[in-house]
Amino acid sequence: MTTSAPVASFGELDAHLMREGKHPRLYEKLGAHPATVNGVAGTQFAVWAPHAESLSVIGDFNEWTPGKHPLALVGTVDGGVWQGFVPGVRRGALYKYHVRSRVRGFEVAKADPFALRHEVAPGTASIVWTLEGYQWNDGAWMSNRAQVSTRAAPITIYEVHLGSWMRVPEDNNRSLTYREIAPKLVDYVKQLGFTHVELMPLTEHPFFGSWGYETTGYFAATSRYGTPEDLMALVDALHAAGIGVLLDWVPAHFPTDEHGLVYFDGTPLYEHPDSRLGFHPEWNTSIFDFGRQEVRSFLLSSALFWLERFHLDGLRVDGVASMIYRDYGRKSGEWIPNAEGGNQYWEAVELLQRLNEAIAREQPDTITVAEESTAWPQVTGPTRSEPADAGERGPTADRGLGFHFKWDMGWMHDTLKYFNRDPIHRRHHHHELTMRGLYAFSERFVLPLSHDEVVHGKGSLLAKMPGDRWQKFASLRLLYAYMYSQPGKKLLFMGSELAQWREWNHDGSLDWHLLDDAPHRQIHLLVGTLNHLYRSTPALHELDTEPAGFEWLDADDAENSVLVYERIARNGERVLCVLNFTPMPRANYRVGVTAPGLYREILNTDAAELGGSGQGNLGGVQTTPVRAHRRELSLNLTLPPLGALFLKL
Repeated sequence: MTTSAPVASFGELDAHLMREGKHPRLYEKLGAHPATVNGVAGTQFAVWAPHAESLSVIGDFNEWTPGKHPLALVGTVDGGVWQGFVPGVRRGALYKYHVRSRVRGFEVAKADPFALRHEVAPGTASIVWTLEGYQWNDGAWMSNRAQVSTRAAPITIYEVHLGSWMRVPEDNNRSLTYREIAPKLVDYVKQLGFTHVELMPLTEHPFFGSWGYETTGYFAATSRYGTPEDLMALVDALHAAGIGVLLDWVPAHFPTDEHGLVYFDGTPLYEHPDSRLGFHPEWNTSIFDFGRQEVRSFLLSSALFWLERFHLDGLRVDGVASMIYRDYGRKSGEWIPNAEGGNQYWEAVELLQRLNEAIAREQPDTITVAEESTAWPQVTGPTRSEPADAGERGPTADRGLGFHFKWDMGWMHDTLKYFNRDPIHRRHHHHELTMRGLYAFSERFVLPLSHDEVVHGKGSLLAKMPGDRWQKFASLRLLYAYMYSQPGKKLLFMGSELAQWREWNHDGSLDWHLLDDAPHRQIHLLVGTLNHLYRSTPALHELDTEPAGFEWLDADDAENSVLVYERIARNGERVLCVLNFTPMPRANYRVGVTAPGLYREILNTDAAELGGSGQGNLGGVQTTPVRAHRRELSLNLTLPPLGALFLKL
């Protein structure tokens, strides 16, 4: 076939890389690609379906007629890639693949797994599209973003569900489009001082109520909010404001909608053929066949696609725990042990290692963050092919998953359980705060207060707090200060900065009217204050992932429910953190320090402007030569009720 313009043909090298599970850019060869052949404009289609007997393109250009535009096998039958050029089909055409299987005569119309765009739900057709037309304006950001992705960088993340952040009540309560939300979100996030936005999954999904976690289009930005170029414009705008963008990405499972990946060619192609590995009983979804090399190439290509084509600064990888354990969410007898008789899913482990290696090689300035809720070792450790970092020698150094960061789910569960307790009982559960000291530096952590904690009857963060109205707001201020003072990067779900009373509702907007009420406005002010303090104070972020950045002064004052510790910068600069988890103010509370001078209160969550009672230390305390905490100098402090103090020399 001669051409007058390049055609993205699937060749022998592509077939080899795909079968090896190492093809990084399958989206350039499979899917729909407008092209010109012999002077005739049209679209080249290619799809993987090894068990198809015949395969054709159907669409609005041929009245959805099966067989009218057949595709032909490329290479051998075993390769399973079907390809063909359809003249006259232009950008914007609707299409699907009609698959007639070699297995029991199964026939089905499937959306394109590599489509760049799909119809707005409930439509399920793919749309012929290209991405080359968008002109990026973030060159300065892209050339310098490596500095915001390091372990030492301050990373504070605002998690956003685009469809419910802000709506248009006068227009049938519709969601904002990508372009409509851009200036509003940019101004808001910049004002609050977050370094990154994390967008909940924007890969195309048929059910809005899945929040994007049941993906059918792994290369398509959901059309609910506009075109792919519109999403690019949103990312561009965030970058222009100096804000990084992470995308929630879901490689663990996919929905069973007929038009999607499930049973694609009449066989379990993308999913594992054994339901004990290929079907998730809790989520009623299909699980990828992590050991199949073509599936690995598909997922690897999807991850790199979002980083490369949409200039995203990282991926938060959903459901890692569900991938690496064969018995995740299953009872005895419902899962298959591995060859050694264990529950580790080594094929998934290898996939994740390969994924992180490829991202480190192809997009080294980006980060990956694992949602992993167990004690699997070295989630953020180097993979087998990487040299171990200093301090990471030993038997676990050669089997890390290679993520840059991991969500600290243990911290989140223990902390929220503790804060939910009546303060009078907290002295009996002090260990729920100090337990983290045993593992705080075993991984590189993100401390998450995410969407999962404010849905499904769990109540909002404010509603979790015990006591009267004043105590609830004081406790929430204390919770946020505690999070920002602990080692680890930070994540806060949208609406938490407003101190919403109700749970998150994906069918409505955030309760923006709360900012008219002083206590909510003061929580909003506190979040901004904490973000700016965290970013501007090296001691609070520089050694977030290293033991040298944290020192306990008193982890054992359970009787008073008080914690005392210091955060330390590389140059030795220290921030003293003293937290009182009871509503009783404590006078003459002595804390040891290392250097003489006036220690300024750089934060007091009980300050009147933050909604507190105004108790504290009049802005600062001078050291006295009284021994405390194994130190010759100390401060005589007044600890505010349900309050946190950050002090700095």
